[in-house]
Amino acid sequence: MEDYMQINEKLDNNNKNKYLIDYITQKVFLISALVAVMSLLLIIGFVFYKGLTPFILKGYSFIDFIFGKEWVPSADKFGIFPMIVSSLLATFGSLVIGVPIGIFTAVFIVEIAPKKLGEIISPAVELLAGIPSVLYGVFGIAFIVPNIQKIFNLPKGQSLLAVIIVLAIMMLPTIIAVSETAIRAVPKSYKEGSLALGASKTETTFKVVVPAAKSGILAAVVLGVGRAIGETMAVILVAGNSPVTPNSIMDSVRLLTTNIALEMGYAFGTHQEMLFATGVVLFIFILILNLILTKISAKAGS
Repeated sequence: MEDYMQINEKLDNNNKNKYLIDYITQKVFLISALVAVMSLLLIIGFVFYKGLTPFILKGYSFIDFIFGKEWVPSADKFGIFPMIVSSLLATFGSLVIGVPIGIFTAVFIVEIAPKKLGEIISPAVELLAGIPSVLYGVFGIAFIVPNIQKIFNLPKGQSLLAVIIVLAIMMLPTIIAVSETAIRAVPKSYKEGSLALGASKTETTFKVVVPAAKSGILAAVVLGVGRAIGETMAVILVAGNSPVTPNSIMDSVRLLTTNIALEMGYAFGTHQEMLFATGVVLFIFILILNLILTKISAKAGS
């Protein structure tokens, strides 16, 4: 009888310990989640507070800020329209180059390349993702910029084209890795059924496998866009950083991210607040673009 009671007591103690561990674990996870959410809210709140101050308290026009074409802080002129246009063109151009190359590379790795070759390319792509962004910029200014200058006979090669090429290269690892995962997730029965019906391997790949993986591929595009829009250091080195509206792909440009990075270190007063306002516009721009792409991705998956 005493042995039975001791066993029950041990079981009760074990259960209490398990419940205690579960309780502590839940609280740790809850605190971690709250810290993450609160950090995000604090960052957004601070940026919006600083960025909206000039328009709410100092009487500056938000319309003039958005559509103004001159950025001369010393003359109290704050117009970011050229930077908005440059950011849109750079993002769109990098997508035009990066998305097809990324998807075709993922298809090649999964469906076409011999297994040994695929095992070499895939880790190489992952390694590319780990390269610091500043090194992409160094590569751009040492190789891409001089070649653009030489090929097109320009006074300098730092241009919108250089930005597009660098951003396209930078988004490739993300697009390739996520697209590769999505393509590998397509059931083999899809391919087998298509081949059994007489379709060629190429037809099966592009008419069955890729459409079946389109939701994951679009998710890869969304992540690639996020990488392109938020990039700063690499862009600073190859853009030329002229705050004017580009009339040509060969013109020097300044993006929203680079505008903040270039001037935040020495800005103060209204100038600093306008840089925070640029961050607000960038945040809204990224949010809208991600919502659109996410909606497209959700429709593709349904």
